[in-house]
Amino acid sequence: MYFYKFFRNDIMLFTIIIPVYNRAKVVQQTLDTVVAQTHRPLQVVLVDNASTDDSLQVLEQFRKQHDATDFQVVVAQEPHHTAGAARNRGLECATGEWLMFFDSDDEMEPGLVEAYAQLAEEREGNLDLISARSLLVFPDGTSREAPFFKRDIFANQILHSQLATQRYAVRREFFLATDGWNIDLPGWNDWELAMRLLLARPRIAFMDCPPLIRINHNGGDSITGTEFHTRAGQWERAVDIVQKEVRCSNLRDKRRYHRLIDYRRLVLAAQYHREGHPELAKPLAQNAFSSLRETYGNNVRWKWFVAPVTRWMFRRIVAGKRGSARIARRLF
Repeated sequence: MYFYKFFRNDIMLFTIIIPVYNRAKVVQQTLDTVVAQTHRPLQVVLVDNASTDDSLQVLEQFRKQHDATDFQVVVAQEPHHTAGAARNRGLECATGEWLMFFDSDDEMEPGLVEAYAQLAEEREGNLDLISARSLLVFPDGTSREAPFFKRDIFANQILHSQLATQRYAVRREFFLATDGWNIDLPGWNDWELAMRLLLARPRIAFMDCPPLIRINHNGGDSITGTEFHTRAGQWERAVDIVQKEVRCSNLRDKRRYHRLIDYRRLVLAAQYHREGHPELAKPLAQNAFSSLRETYGNNVRWKWFVAPVTRWMFRRIVAGKRGSARIARRLF
């Protein structure tokens, strides 16, 4: 089967775009999983984002070792120091029909790109975006599957960031029509981008197989990071932008999505509080709570049911308990 496919000239070209900033010690592990992909042809675009370590040299060495006709490796540089700018720079170099954006400290199973390609081929060109399952790996070695839903995708993106950077493939033509990454948004830029992609109404499919992506939450060295208070203000800006995008959209139930976005503000406030920064948590929580109350008109349902449950969920998050987002999806 693979021998036959190798000699076909109509196999979809996928481009994997990976921004790199000071990842000389860890990026090779990610690159090894890219080389191991069973799908060919493949284009890999590596963008050094003004690294001050040996990252650029590692990327150039990788290009020298692996660049081939069916595995094209491009190394580019982007001086504007945000992941969004680096990804847009990679986009300029991309020639694939399909795009994958990946982080420099995560890993993909060998069959990931092939699974995307097979599903895209089965749908005969009637797809714009494919959502995939992923595994979250933590510093203590434990792991769990990231939330993955096939329905209510707007709500689940708002609450769970289902379309995080590594977790989808997107048709390049469709992606180019959505203005790309916001280069001035350092925090939750993938969350904001995914909302814009969804608002553009993609033809979407869900790759319902075991997780083929490993997202490493390995402490302070992780791109994802472990703290919120150190980047206070960045997250709020992303939330404000998404709320404005929803307000200007033609979504039917805008009120519900605004409530879910306000709940995301409450989650962020709870994280600030959990990290020992009530001075950041209090005004954010008050604003979110006030906005929620307004959408209910301060009616009986709000006073006697929604408000008490919302306060209870806030306390759960502060205490480090999980599961509140699923409740919020139904509550609001």
